[in-house]
Amino acid sequence: MEDCNKATVESKASPWWKEILQSLVIAAVLALIIRSFLFTPFYIPSPSMEPTLYPGDRIIVNRLAYRLGEPRRGDIVVFRYPFDPGRDLIKRVVAVGGDTVEARDNVLYINGQPQPPAEYLPPGVVYSDFGPVKVPPGSYFMMGDNRNNSADSRVWGTLDGKLIIGKAFLVYWPINRIGFLK
Repeated sequence: MEDCNKATVESKASPWWKEILQSLVIAAVLALIIRSFLFTPFYIPSPSMEPTLYPGDRIIVNRLAYRLGEPRRGDIVVFRYPFDPGRDLIKRVVAVGGDTVEARDNVLYINGQPQPPAEYLPPGVVYSDFGPVKVPPGSYFMMGDNRNNSADSRVWGTLDGKLIIGKAFLVYWPINRIGFLK
């Protein structure tokens, strides 16, 4: 009788390789879902966001953030470049739809109000005069933190919100720079 029960238990158990294969398939599907709909890693290729982000930094982008709300001034956003949607860029939202943005005499103005220098800007930022630019509804005016070395909305115009991929929120590499973005 004992031999009969032992054989029944053995026949119900899957071979070890089937369990491993099943686990790998489940892990791959979960990774694909997470990367496609929730969080995506990105690599920073240029110095346009220094000192917040440096070339070589690796970040995580929340793809769900703007399905639940709109980008706000100060958010760091990854988006498809308007003139080459196969290329992704990262910049900071400076103005949102309905705002008027301009720079004169090295001061940034939003809706006619001078903006105090942001703590994330590098020292010695010099604004070339531009604008005024009225940001259309559903669009954003984007600028790199390294404003003296950034091709942004001052060059290519406002960003249609449909091109936004998500909100950058975490640096995960290099190890000495791990942390949440402000």
